Amino acid sequence: MKSVRTSVTFAVTVMLFYGLCTLIWFVFPEPFMNFMNTLFHGLDFNRLQSEPATVGGTVYAGAILGIWAFLAALFFSWLNQLFMNEG
Repeated sequence: MKSVRTSVTFAVTVMLFYGLCTLIWFVFPEPFMNFMNTLFHGLDFNRLQSEPATVGGTVYAGAILGIWAFLAALFFSWLNQLFMNEG
């Protein structure tokens, strides 16, 4: 059960950080896009602003990231236990 609790904790953490990232984007859209362009070596993230963001879309994306994070952490935990029991 520890693996599931850790996976849930990781998923919630990812969703909270996604929410924080989204909030920063809503408050400071231009500086945020400049930061993203620099962070990803010049990829043009400004194209993502062609359609307005919605609360529903943001919640949906956060939920998908939460599910992905939960599954990734659960897989990591399983794999870690597999390798640790080999030793």
